[in-house]
Amino acid sequence: MAVQYDLEGQKRAYAKWAPIYDKVYVKLLADAQRKAATAAAACGPRILEVGVGTGLVLPYYPKGTQVTGIDLSFHMLQKAVDKKVERALSQVGLLAAMDACNLGFADESFNAVTVPFVITLVPDPEGALDEMYRVLKPGGEIVIASKLGADEGATMHIEAALAPLVKKVGWSIAFKASRLRNWAARYPDMEVIEISPVFPVGFFKLVRIKKRAR
Repeated sequence: MAVQYDLEGQKRAYAKWAPIYDKVYVKLLADAQRKAATAAAACGPRILEVGVGTGLVLPYYPKGTQVTGIDLSFHMLQKAVDKKVERALSQVGLLAAMDACNLGFADESFNAVTVPFVITLVPDPEGALDEMYRVLKPGGEIVIASKLGADEGATMHIEAALAPLVKKVGWSIAFKASRLRNWAARYPDMEVIEISPVFPVGFFKLVRIKKRAR
């Protein structure tokens, strides 16, 4: 069945979040954002950030990288542009409004693709990942920071017990790490090489999916 998109509805929601997003998430997400930027930079200089939002991750990319950021929301992007200018982030280049499922870049354009806290919000995560695969150079990585539920064990049961509580603050643990593994298994040259916890430990995860070099 075809995925139904409500892009205009998403844009309206992000417009409401844009003025307060940084105040809510700047400290909570900092550890995961820093580690995602570091992992991406280790792959090479050309980096695409999908879901750049207000630009919270941008200062963590080291000088010498060439970062392109895309987001669905013009309101969020304006905040990212402000950060780029005010903090003189010379490593940040194009910041553009774009649908993650329809990236306007040539095949194999980037050494790494970072996806900070957006994969669970995309209507068609696998479709977006397919696009990221397309624009990723061989030897590069898709680096995902996200809220991911455990697939098994004691952690899964603890998360299930906490699900009603975290739902009240707008979070969900319905998106499991296995969904990313299953997607990667569709491509013979893609491999999940890391799934590790980041602060807050056990709830946020850093996932690295590598595209084998030719």
